[in-house]
Amino acid sequence: MIRFGVYLILFTTALIGLTACSNSNDFVSKNPNATFFYPLDTIPRIYLYRDVSGGLEEEFHRIYALKDKAGAHLIVEVYASDGRIREAYNYNIDSLNLQDYMVVDVNQEKEKTLLYKNVLYPMDLKQKSWFAAKFRGVVDSTVMLSEVKRQFKEQKLHQVIDDEAETVVFSDDLRLTVLNPFTRKEQSKSVTRISYFSEGFGLVEWHSLNKKVHFRLEQVLTQQEWIKMIAR
Repeated sequence: MIRFGVYLILFTTALIGLTACSNSNDFVSKNPNATFFYPLDTIPRIYLYRDVSGGLEEEFHRIYALKDKAGAHLIVEVYASDGRIREAYNYNIDSLNLQDYMVVDVNQEKEKTLLYKNVLYPMDLKQKSWFAAKFRGVVDSTVMLSEVKRQFKEQKLHQVIDDEAETVVFSDDLRLTVLNPFTRKEQSKSVTRISYFSEGFGLVEWHSLNKKVHFRLEQVLTQQEWIKMIAR
């Protein structure tokens, strides 16, 4: 049986065909760090990341640009190893700030989050960026607040698949807070992550400080290659 994620891929592919504009000038960002962001292309490409600590866990990011009535966007959809969509980021290409952030629960119900802070990829490397989004919690009556504060660390050559590329490295402070609006109780968990964005690719690697969680870009797939892979 073809999974829900595949149906979503086929639907959005048709949507891209209806909304994408062939003029490359529509996909030029004013963000001075755009060269380290994802390629701005209407042809979807799928990044296969592997957990190099364990070696078995995979994660897929489906990346494509489009233009609609709201302007030019870059979409990054995040899928689990079995093809289930987990979340999606909608970046405004002009600034690379987030316009929307969508999460998917265990029942595959999509929810557009409430964005409090919309800067996940920085415009100014001297300033810390701040992303914050609120959405329904796993338990009834609770809500969750997800935050990422990102600080530039360094720029260097970094290994990407079989070559080296100029790369900007960030330190990300992640915080997830579960709120109960009735009891006014909250629980928070924080962790620091290191993220690598390489020229011509975008996000190529991320890991925790102790590298117990460590994902690295292993392969760039076409959409046809990926659909065959997850539909097996």
